[in-house]
Amino acid sequence: MPLSARKLSLNQILICSAAIVTVSMGIRHGFGLWLQPITQDQDWSRETFAFALALQNLTWGIAGIFAGMLADRFGAFRVIVTGTVFYALGLVGMAYATTAFGFALTAGVLIGLAQAGTTYAIVYGVIGRNVPASKRSWAMGIAAAAGSFGQFLMVPTEGFLIDRLGWQEALVALALGALLMAPLAWWLREPDFRGGAGHFREQSIMQALREALGYRSFQLLMAGYFVCGFQVVFIGVHMPSYLKDHGLSPQVASYSLALIGLFNVFGTYIAGTLGQRLPKKNILAFIYFTRAVVISVFLLVPLSPVSVYVFSAVMGLLWLSTVPLTNAAVAQIFGVAHLSMLGGFVFFGHQVGSFLGVWLGGVLYDRTGSYDIVWYIAIALGVLAALLNLPIKEAAIFRSPAPQAA
Repeated sequence: MPLSARKLSLNQILICSAAIVTVSMGIRHGFGLWLQPITQDQDWSRETFAFALALQNLTWGIAGIFAGMLADRFGAFRVIVTGTVFYALGLVGMAYATTAFGFALTAGVLIGLAQAGTTYAIVYGVIGRNVPASKRSWAMGIAAAAGSFGQFLMVPTEGFLIDRLGWQEALVALALGALLMAPLAWWLREPDFRGGAGHFREQSIMQALREALGYRSFQLLMAGYFVCGFQVVFIGVHMPSYLKDHGLSPQVASYSLALIGLFNVFGTYIAGTLGQRLPKKNILAFIYFTRAVVISVFLLVPLSPVSVYVFSAVMGLLWLSTVPLTNAAVAQIFGVAHLSMLGGFVFFGHQVGSFLGVWLGGVLYDRTGSYDIVWYIAIALGVLAALLNLPIKEAAIFRSPAPQAA
């Protein structure tokens, strides 16, 4: 059937989007397992590793805006394939980098570009354009749950590969696995993107950007997402080392990250489903405040494998559950014509937070020998994000009709 006559089915969208996010996010969530092997072998500080991962998140955030523009204009297929190639090259380069600069270029810039083209903003654009509003938040929850399943599946796998192959060969094996995303992208080609022709839009890219950036609720969504990035990336990257510093085995760290991924499968699905029925801003405020409480309790109780697993399970329910709600809110307010771009822009706020979370974790650890200050910052930011989400207005933005031509 020619592309112009083909219609993407809901199952096709969900299966392929979920599989792509599973691979892309699954690989990313395990990077914390490489912190100690790489820094010990290369005789680097934790700040060196943390800076590369921070740069990765910042690159992802900046490039995500432009990847979203390209996906909105030309379709997701080309963007995902390009991102897949960058992912494989970045992982191989990360394995064989011999200098801090080379490691920052590969683990930071190349993989950041790859993630911009293979994760939520891109697949959510496809979902937003092809899934009716009555099912949109739920469908985005399914895709986010897939990213969590990827964490549950890939983190233990990556730990196994490091143990059996060594950290360098494990990265090469992951590069081969990342190439699976390219054939999956073939099934996300949209019929409305023939020859570069996109959907009809009542706004240009610049008009859509000016509208969003000047809208208070969009600014608050970005601010909340900043906190999300700070918390989850700090925990995801530094948690294995934090636990090892306190005498727990590497297996506890692997199981911890896997539990976060497993329980977030349920958390993101529940969040996406509730987002169809309840105000998304209230659910977001609850998630951020609860994160602050959970981190506080984790720091107060004696550290043990049991406390780590309980923390991971509860935090997992809250981990990426902000993702479908935030993107569905953007679609609800501004429509879907520029959804990948606006999703990429609001995600930029997330990635600025990610940069600071992972980088400050390394810097403050090297300066103080402890992660305590960063944990306290994560708690305070959780409370702040909860308060920032409450004033958000989710209703569709009113636009004056364009004047008719004479």
